[in-house]
Amino acid sequence: MSTVKYWQAVNSALHEELERDENVHLFGEDVGAPGGPFAATRGLRERFGEWRVRDTPISESTFTGMAVGAAMAGLRPVAEVMYFDFITLAMDQLVNQAAKMSYMSDGAFAVPLTIRTLCGGHRGSGPQHSQSLEGWLAAVPGLKVVWGGTPSDAKGLLKAAIRDDDPVVVIESLSLWTRRGDVPDDADHTVPIGAGLIRRPGTDVTLVCWGDTVPAALDAAEALAERGVDAEVLDLRTLSPLDEALILRSLHKTGRIVVVQDAQGPCSVGSEVVRIAATDGFADLRAPAAQVRPPFAPVPFAPDLERAYYPQAADAVAAALDTIERTRA
Repeated sequence: MSTVKYWQAVNSALHEELERDENVHLFGEDVGAPGGPFAATRGLRERFGEWRVRDTPISESTFTGMAVGAAMAGLRPVAEVMYFDFITLAMDQLVNQAAKMSYMSDGAFAVPLTIRTLCGGHRGSGPQHSQSLEGWLAAVPGLKVVWGGTPSDAKGLLKAAIRDDDPVVVIESLSLWTRRGDVPDDADHTVPIGAGLIRRPGTDVTLVCWGDTVPAALDAAEALAERGVDAEVLDLRTLSPLDEALILRSLHKTGRIVVVQDAQGPCSVGSEVVRIAATDGFADLRAPAAQVRPPFAPVPFAPDLERAYYPQAADAVAAALDTIERTRA
């Protein structure tokens, strides 16, 4: 077990998968000679050569289309979209081609494609570099979507995505980029796609989180413990397919659920969690399900406004206490 930063865990995952499988290739803007815009690909071109770690033009649609074709031809490409917001420029290739190809070819073609992209929220990156668009992608049949909230999960989910025979979008958090955590040294360390994790067991309320909101949910659970409330923290890790069974097991135990998310509320992953709780989990609900989320507005640039925009641990505490107060007899 080693203690490393989030970005170092990502770098290690890429290094190990390039070493393990010669069909793994990296594409993207500045992933080669510069070592990546945020150092995630540092040293990889020197080790594996420019044929396998390849700089591309500033055209997300072009290199994503190239990656889709490379995956259909037998490679396992990993394409980096620098900011999550820029994935909108590659939606045709990703949504209309990669996600549909296996279905439309009756399984004749697999698309073992990994898209790495980084969410710039909580970093003062502004409205065009901070968006949490995971709900868009999670609504597309044929795409898998994952988001690790710790260095260990960032590494394990990325390695699992590269080994998967379906297209997977791996979202990473710039707000967690330098956060340290324990990561297994085993080169076969992976995190199964589709499996959530109980990060903190509890009995009174379930706090559902993923990606950037994992630290806030854990901080909220600690603050609630000081008030005598035993909060369970459920990290989704995979946003499509959701671990519905784990959500329902946790709800069965606590009877209350609060979703903590950085994405706006309408049509979000959190909205789907609330739907699951309100339908399949209705018999276990002892209070209305709640979402702690930003306002339905673009992310502001100004640091003070951005802090007010995103949910904080105190907001999750208030929502959890409210669900307890509203518990039905």
